[in-house]
Amino acid sequence: MKLSMLQQSYLNRRSASFRASSAPLDSSTDNTIKSPAAIFWVLLHGLCCLISLVLGFRFSRLVFFFIFSTSTTTTLYITTPFPPLAKTSNNINDLPLEIPAINKTLSSSSRVVVGRHGIRIRPWPHPRPSEVMKAHQIIESVQREQRIQSGVKSPMTVIVVTPTYVRTFQTLHLTGVMHSLMLVPYHVVWIVVEAGGATNETASIIAKSAIKTLHIGFAQKMPNSWEGRHRLETKMRLRALRAVREKMMDGIVMFADDSNMHSMELFDEIQNVKWFGAVSVGILAHSGGGGESSSAVAEKDVEPNLSNPAMPVQGPACNASNKLVGWHTFNSLPYEGKSAVYIDDRATVLPRNLEWAGFVLNSRLVWKEAQDKPEWVKDFDLVAENIESPLALLKDPSMVEPLGSCGRQVLLWWLRVEARADSKFPPG
Repeated sequence: MKLSMLQQSYLNRRSASFRASSAPLDSSTDNTIKSPAAIFWVLLHGLCCLISLVLGFRFSRLVFFFIFSTSTTTTLYITTPFPPLAKTSNNINDLPLEIPAINKTLSSSSRVVVGRHGIRIRPWPHPRPSEVMKAHQIIESVQREQRIQSGVKSPMTVIVVTPTYVRTFQTLHLTGVMHSLMLVPYHVVWIVVEAGGATNETASIIAKSAIKTLHIGFAQKMPNSWEGRHRLETKMRLRALRAVREKMMDGIVMFADDSNMHSMELFDEIQNVKWFGAVSVGILAHSGGGGESSSAVAEKDVEPNLSNPAMPVQGPACNASNKLVGWHTFNSLPYEGKSAVYIDDRATVLPRNLEWAGFVLNSRLVWKEAQDKPEWVKDFDLVAENIESPLALLKDPSMVEPLGSCGRQVLLWWLRVEARADSKFPPG
């Protein structure tokens, strides 16, 4: 009897203590379930678990695929190089109609897989080379018709004048100009005037252009100073204009220095010239040293002037009615006493007040006799050889036609980058 009473009291105490300890747990559980923050964290945890599950499945699938994939034989399609042709045929019927050689299978290697599929390399975009050439000719004819309808109706020949001389960077510079001229969709005549006489090095470069060229040798050698180079280049350009006058070349004359960079829009824009035009030239003042850039020097040494903002641009300045009122010139005050004197100086190379590259003219202006030649043009025989810019060819500079949205568009960039005068570079 006494033992049963002890057991009953022990059970009662145990059940009471359990109820006392479980009561706060139940209440905290209810509070947790009812809390919005707790619900948010539960949902976020579930979302993270779902993302981990998807990514883990994808990763494990790729690992399984790469581990257990077997090595198979990969079939590659190769082609032989084109046979050399002495002359390209323009007739579609003359093109070879044979299908390229049968595809060859190379030795076995690990399978190349991109996603679920292998890579197959075709020898041609289309099985028949003749069909490919037909497609290219159709595209070319469409582009030609578009230029006829929306472009210049009767384009004039572009006569390009380039002074040059043999030096380390000549191949680099001339190749850039040559490639630009090869892309011009008009008839181009390239007059290359070389200081020190015509050389085989220059002739071999311009011969690769497939452009009608006139290589003129100039007896005087190029000086080692920038001022002397500017003066001699002026004489060389005038020599090219005399050749235009003697041969009575008809077209638009532009002055493309070998180190300048030209946009293709420039060649379309100069077709709008009637007699004498001007375009804006971006000036890339380059310093050969490792110091500050030209823009940093300009910002540090010159106070801002809102009436005449410093712009690295040369070209025509127009008013609100698109009338020529003056010229934008490059601000050289920050470089006073710091500019390069000799070609191999490690200093900033500055342009002239108005570069020749920013002007284009009708070739008939330099003819001895031309129909409807304006009276505001000087006689070319009376022009001195030490002129500063082509504006010296005019009696009235206000007759210049501003191009490129009245000078608002920069259509070419002026840059002078040269190596040391005594540096050597292997020809090739």
